[in-house]
Amino acid sequence: MTFHALALPEQLLIARRGTAYLSQRIAELTDAEFDEATLLHGWTRRHLIAHTAYNALALCRLLDWAVTGEETPMYASAEQRSREIADGATLNAGALRNLFAHSCARLDEKWRHLPDTAWREIVRTAQGRQVPAGETVWMRSREVWIHAVDLDNGGRFGDFPAPVLDSLLTDIVRTWRTRGDGAGLVLAVDGREPIPVDDTAATTTITGTLPAVVRWAAGRGAIGLRSAGRQSDTVPAAPRWL
Repeated sequence: MTFHALALPEQLLIARRGTAYLSQRIAELTDAEFDEATLLHGWTRRHLIAHTAYNALALCRLLDWAVTGEETPMYASAEQRSREIADGATLNAGALRNLFAHSCARLDEKWRHLPDTAWREIVRTAQGRQVPAGETVWMRSREVWIHAVDLDNGGRFGDFPAPVLDSLLTDIVRTWRTRGDGAGLVLAVDGREPIPVDDTAATTTITGTLPAVVRWAAGRGAIGLRSAGRQSDTVPAAPRWL
């Protein structure tokens, strides 16, 4: 079952579980470890924690938009988003911990008090997609679960709820198809029907468990996967997702 097939209370529960999962990963870091690298090129843990904090506040702006009808974008510009992250990364570890906790609490409060009609109001994401305000729950769920892995201190795709994994795979394959990426690529999740990315003849089949396939497709590396159809059995890099 995909995330979007769940009732709103179940979606919110998954988002809150993801926040708790990421919070635990952050709590396990020493202050000195905030300076170490993440799985995201060029970002330290400071950058990643600042990003997840400011993402929560950006989603709060979309929820305000849904309630008031006054357009309040996630970010004024891509430059503003980048500047926030860069500035946030200069905070000391204690300040970053507080920023993350405060922003998560603020977003959760917005969700708790959002009027029923506001969930259906149309807002615009940072990528320009027009979506109902209820989509913020999936946007945040995706953010916290994946970035818990990106911290590179014990987070695993195998810990994700199945609806998150299923919806991530759906989103990623849809993006590849829209861009025309992944020609000849087939994703074969153990126990499921293979998913061809396009209509061309299969040239590469990536096989593994659902968490392993999603991890690879999301660009977080190949662990426990099998590749067939190429001259080499080495698992290739996945097409770009975001």
